[in-house]
Amino acid sequence: MAEPDIEDLEADTSRMIPGPPAYSLEEQLLPLERRSPGSCWAWSLLVTAANLLVLLLNFLVMGTVFTVVLLPTVVVVYFGFQCHSRVFHSNASYCKTVLDDSSSSALIILGFVIMSPLIVLAMAIYCSLARRFRLFLCFQPYARAIYKGVKWRWYQDGGLCGCAQAWNSHVKAWV
Repeated sequence: MAEPDIEDLEADTSRMIPGPPAYSLEEQLLPLERRSPGSCWAWSLLVTAANLLVLLLNFLVMGTVFTVVLLPTVVVVYFGFQCHSRVFHSNASYCKTVLDDSSSSALIILGFVIMSPLIVLAMAIYCSLARRFRLFLCFQPYARAIYKGVKWRWYQDGGLCGCAQAWNSHVKAWV
């Protein structure tokens, strides 16, 4: 049998992990033309606004995940501080009947002890959501503002930040 050509092997190999869109301007199909200075400033403001909107979306997702995951810690520490006689000492019925200073101290300690694993869990959930929805690929490079004919990344990837493409791909990779 004849040995396979290198070109045939390269054509048959598939990429396991789809890479981020190209930031280099050499891979663009259209000839690149520089924008005028006024247009460049306007497009720079538009790209900056889009990137700030994506940053706000990332912080909103992160805040939501951390709020939901850390809610048990906040509740336990709140009731511990509310019923302790040296801190707040509420006159609520559960502080008088159920929680004394020892149990309030135990709640405070328990809340701070379970905080560390819950922070790790919240960060893992946020990172998996950001990877699933490709939130970090939504940021646009400023080459979009300088040159005409450079397409927006979500236009190239088939949907907003490639989310539509991510749902249909069954590519798995071990890292």
